[in-house]
Amino acid sequence: MRRPLIAGNWKMYKTPAETTAFFEQFRALVASAIHRDIVIFPPFIDLKAAVTATRDTRIEIGGQNLFWATEGAYTGEVSGQMLSAIGCRWVLVAHSERRHYFGETNETAAKKIAAALQSSLTPIYCIGETLEQRESNQTEEVLATQIRAALATLTPPQFEKIAIAYEPCWAIGTGKVATPEIAEDAHRLIRDEVRYKFGDGPADGCRILYGGSVKPDNIAGLMAQPDIDGALVGGASLAAESFAAIVNF
Repeated sequence: MRRPLIAGNWKMYKTPAETTAFFEQFRALVASAIHRDIVIFPPFIDLKAAVTATRDTRIEIGGQNLFWATEGAYTGEVSGQMLSAIGCRWVLVAHSERRHYFGETNETAAKKIAAALQSSLTPIYCIGETLEQRESNQTEEVLATQIRAALATLTPPQFEKIAIAYEPCWAIGTGKVATPEIAEDAHRLIRDEVRYKFGDGPADGCRILYGGSVKPDNIAGLMAQPDIDGALVGGASLAAESFAAIVNF
């Protein structure tokens, strides 16, 4: 059985003081959630506060992005080694907002995944189609291309160290959510593509998360699907009570 993974992406919200206050409340609310993994991705300036606030708990912290070089003249960037050194265990790669606003591509995602693995970080690779692509019946083609292009150079043992998040762009921050059946169809396509590329073991073990307007009132239906192994939560992860309700689905 794949262990459920519930992740919260805070995007560009919260100061260090607000981060500390969040965890003061959140820790107790999820103390009994021992059968799932919990990861939160705060902004870079909040990482130290988040790592400190979650020390000696089962809550893990990740970065929202990384650069593929170890160091150098890359103003504004953060390396995997820097994230690891501050106490991060995870990192997001190619979130749809990174693709849309900052030109992230499948090719740059491949470099970032490699850099994350080299720095002992677990990358969550984000993929998904736009509304136009879905309405044009391109969902399967888009997902297959995103998987093949970014994961082409990985060996099966390397692939086993990553997770995938399916986030349909039309459901992110819109209040719209794919029905559990629509989400399951996409997750099954992704797992089949992984199976074709890496074989049965990696495909059966890969955790595939759903991201897109996940809330306390829809998490149970999503998690009831056989190929949905968790959630990448946006806005609902900003309040301790609502995110705890999702973790404790």
